[in-house]
Amino acid sequence: MRVLAVIGALALIVAIAMGAYFFGGFYSVAATQDEPAFVKSILERTRMASVARHATVAPPINVADDANVRAGARAFQSLGCFNCHGAPGVEWAKFSEGMKPDPPDLKDVVGERTPQQLFWVIKNGINMTGMPSFAKAGASDDDLWKVVAYLKKLPNVSEADFKSWTAADRPATP
Repeated sequence: MRVLAVIGALALIVAIAMGAYFFGGFYSVAATQDEPAFVKSILERTRMASVARHATVAPPINVADDANVRAGARAFQSLGCFNCHGAPGVEWAKFSEGMKPDPPDLKDVVGERTPQQLFWVIKNGINMTGMPSFAKAGASDDDLWKVVAYLKKLPNVSEADFKSWTAADRPATP
């Protein structure tokens, strides 16, 4: 019994200390500072677990279809995704360098995510990351699934392909 009382007391002390650290303003929320490793780890694990649990909608389109990939590239551009994530031959916008956490280079992470997970993130956004909900911004599920199709192909998309696929969205020069 004495051991359980000591464990309980230690847990209570740790909880009070953590509360004081976070709610007492000692934890800096400044984007100019890296978060402590334990905070970063907790946030990443929480984010991945949440996405995995909620991403259950099966793709209603063939995400490997070339027409969907090309339409997805156009939607990726028109929604402004390249501003934070870049695109083949397109640099990230300067403001994205100040975001915490850094927006991921999508060609490096899309292979680790299912189409359902990518769709869920794009549709719902992620709190405390700068990733907006494109559903709340007015994008249709159809467009978002096409973005997913493009993303799944992204590691193999050349600069020339991206430019040709998105050329229709650029204003014509007189």
